[in-house]
Amino acid sequence: MNENYIDLEYSKIEPQVVVLKMSYLFMINYNYLVIDQLSNQAVIVDPAWDIGKIDHAFASTRTSLKGILLTHSHPDHVHLAKTLAAKHQCPIWMSNEEISVSGYKAQQLIGIDMTPWTVGQMQIQPILTPGHTPGSICYLIGDNLFTGDTLFAEGCGLCPDTQAAHTMFASLEHLKDRLKPETHIFPGHSYGKSPGQKFSLLLKDNIYLQFKNENDFAAYRLREGQNKIGHFHFH
Repeated sequence: MNENYIDLEYSKIEPQVVVLKMSYLFMINYNYLVIDQLSNQAVIVDPAWDIGKIDHAFASTRTSLKGILLTHSHPDHVHLAKTLAAKHQCPIWMSNEEISVSGYKAQQLIGIDMTPWTVGQMQIQPILTPGHTPGSICYLIGDNLFTGDTLFAEGCGLCPDTQAAHTMFASLEHLKDRLKPETHIFPGHSYGKSPGQKFSLLLKDNIYLQFKNENDFAAYRLREGQNKIGHFHFH
């Protein structure tokens, strides 16, 4: 994958995606620094665990942080949001739905609907994808989708009950309708495949994208042994 690809036909420079692999105890998360190469303005997705690595990424890319994108409110996705927001005097964005159900609070927190906005020359398009949590969202920036715990290359996020699993099924169906096959998927966790897989590959290989109805999907998603932390091996 060439993350610096220039689309000459449209004179468009794709955002640069810097993948930051973070670890804490048994948890491995992926944070993403997304950079507008025209202005060197950047956003970061779900920052957690290692502030030193994040600071080094800012320094090495010579970028300025203009905002923090949170896909949902779980601790391993919001851990460093307040710290970075205070340090860089930038907003934290989270869906209104997630703020309402989670009670997450921060001085710089801005609740968002699904209206797109820009940072530098990058358009950020939030897509509501409830299921893992009631207010989970993905962020589409250029040809890159940042999915948090909604969609992984190898699976999808845990769901607490049947209703949530039905909602997750609808969210994944929405992504199937909305995304281009060449969209690169950057999830919050990996279970073997590197971040940035094309959506076309997930459509072929990810079992959770194969179900035709919500009941079969829910039965498989909630099968015994699936709702346990550490069931999969993080990579």
